[in-house]
Amino acid sequence: MRKNKDAILRLLAKGEPVPYRQMLKALNVSRRDRDQLDNHLDLLLEAGEIVKLPGRIYAISGAGGTVRGKLSTHRDGYGFVMPEEGGDDLFVPARYLSEYMNGDLVEAQVVSTRRDGKKEGRVTALVKRGVTEIVGRFEAVGKGGRVIPDDPKLGRDLFVAPGAGTSKAKDGEIVLAQITSYPSGARPLEGRIVEVLGNANDPEVEALTVIKKYELPNVFDAKVLAEAQGQPQAVTEEALSGRVDLRERLTVTIDGETARDFDDAVSAAREGESIRLWVSIADVAHYVTEGSRLDTEAYLRGTSVYFPDRCIPMLPEQLSNGICSLNPQVDRLTMTAEMLFDAGGARVEAKFYPSVIRSDARLTYTTVKRVLVDKDAAAISENAPVVADLRVMEELSLRLNAVRRGRGSIDFDLPEPQIVLDLQGETTAIVRAERNLAHRIIEEFMLAANEAVADFLEKTPVPSLYRVHENPDPLKLKDLSEFVFGFGYILAVKDEKVNPVALQKLLAEVEGKPEERLINEVLLRCMKQARYCAENLGHFGLAASSYTHFTSPIRRYPDLVVHRILKRVLAKKMKQADLERLEARLPETAIHTSKRERVAMEAEREMVDLKKMQFMRDKIGEEYDGFITGVAPFGLFVELVDLFVEGMVPVATLPQDYYVHLEKSHALVGERSRAMYRIADKVRVKVAAVNEPRKQVEFALIGTLEKRPVEPIQDVRESYARIPIKGKRPKPRRR
Repeated sequence: MRKNKDAILRLLAKGEPVPYRQMLKALNVSRRDRDQLDNHLDLLLEAGEIVKLPGRIYAISGAGGTVRGKLSTHRDGYGFVMPEEGGDDLFVPARYLSEYMNGDLVEAQVVSTRRDGKKEGRVTALVKRGVTEIVGRFEAVGKGGRVIPDDPKLGRDLFVAPGAGTSKAKDGEIVLAQITSYPSGARPLEGRIVEVLGNANDPEVEALTVIKKYELPNVFDAKVLAEAQGQPQAVTEEALSGRVDLRERLTVTIDGETARDFDDAVSAAREGESIRLWVSIADVAHYVTEGSRLDTEAYLRGTSVYFPDRCIPMLPEQLSNGICSLNPQVDRLTMTAEMLFDAGGARVEAKFYPSVIRSDARLTYTTVKRVLVDKDAAAISENAPVVADLRVMEELSLRLNAVRRGRGSIDFDLPEPQIVLDLQGETTAIVRAERNLAHRIIEEFMLAANEAVADFLEKTPVPSLYRVHENPDPLKLKDLSEFVFGFGYILAVKDEKVNPVALQKLLAEVEGKPEERLINEVLLRCMKQARYCAENLGHFGLAASSYTHFTSPIRRYPDLVVHRILKRVLAKKMKQADLERLEARLPETAIHTSKRERVAMEAEREMVDLKKMQFMRDKIGEEYDGFITGVAPFGLFVELVDLFVEGMVPVATLPQDYYVHLEKSHALVGERSRAMYRIADKVRVKVAAVNEPRKQVEFALIGTLEKRPVEPIQDVRESYARIPIKGKRPKPRRR
């Protein structure tokens, strides 16, 4: 057997990949010996000594490529390696992950590539452990215990030896445990309890659990606070030097009712058929100097994090809600983008400068809506001094939106949930977050300012941070084009790219049609995630050739970086050494802040999902209308129409059949009944259970609310394996 293995390795060691049929000839394998050859190939693949390429072609290990990235595991054991340098994730079967954990930085070897380009591999080396502490529920076991991780992706319990902090915790409490030994062979994950967080159902403990799990810095140390407290809480005369005085210009802030930090204020004036816009942003850079303790802490955090009941700020309250916040009727230092737009909404002029403003009014989105949309007499009377300016702002925002839409900017105006809490932190309702004209006014003004600053810095030119959004993945675009063609729509894909105008046209064509939600959901899945980058790659979703983040320096570190660069350019203090320093630092800053943004988004999403799950505890047995938001081999994900709660319908609970997962069609199809369950289909479900350990609401399907034409089941090689449910597989039809 070893001789045959050696013969295979010698053949492949020549460097060229060898097709299976060519291998048969080269090794002089007879028909009756093929099974033995296949066994040798499987053993070599399992050992990672060779790789399998598309078309049943074999090569020596390394020919398929290597990947270095973060490991993301599924609770069922398998995982994906997300490449550091971008690109498609590498699927890794569970058998290769026994000694690795979710979050580990690893190196992996590509083992095989499917015909559709998707790759499978095995982890070959650990670069760095991603998890050193675990948050979970403590269970006493004898004199020791175990911690059941809050994160189901970890896929294993942590065992605590007697005396390793077990005396601190009571059975059922949430604890923080430090890992002392990682799994290896038969040895389990081991650790010690370092902190008891408290009762699992306490809202404070719930928040702490998410904070510890995602390692969110939530306490400022004494030195950082001292530095913040050392800042003045009023604008000094000295600080006004060299600034444009805009205190006499009528300026307002427009935010939500619960907002406490105001980092943008706006003003507008008509000039003939044109409209001039002033967007003034809190000058955080004046108070947070580069290299200070405040700056180091802000960089570490990267962004503020927003939970339903609290904010974990990037900057201490003395700054975020104090001197940096553009509170009404007080002087505040700002950086202003002053822009002139013609009658068609095109920007014809832009200039930037340090300024001082005094906000005339702290308006809310609701108030502005009452004035502009509802024409509410009381609201108009109460806000009489600003009503005329608000109407000018409304007109300008409509012009700007028309320009964006004209160039192909894509707007997914999808509903967002708003969690309503009582004084004890319990969820009392989940409602649709309102998004009205006032939101769109501010959104258009912020987009305009961000784009103007990006254009200016790029043309200066000077190194800077950009907010980039790349063209969708070519393979996903191809699948999308084929998918919408089945509904009678044409999506032109040229050179593996698509023009944003074409996508916008598609969205307009499906508006109001039965398939609108379906195509919107599939299109969203094709889009890449926006990120920060030191290189300007454009913003696909906004159809903008240049875009950055400038308008929220109180809560986003990249905006603070852009402010510093802009201020140095305007002051003509950008020296060659500064340019070289920026060239060296900005790439790492972009990577770090993009990661911090993703961590914050995941933590925020988990907290919202937790509140939703708790809200459903007493809803078991109740029925709701919903729509399918995702389809997987193991079941359907359904979001309730009225409650914005997502749950899962396990495939085992569907009507008895043999189901096929059509990956490209985003559907499960019963091979016998021909019943199709597809993304965006409207369904009726009953709340079956609330699985708190898995943080999952489970539904039972009552029925579908609309019928769709059934697509033929074909090319199953491109889809996941067929899933037998309750019973034997039906006999294949003759064709």
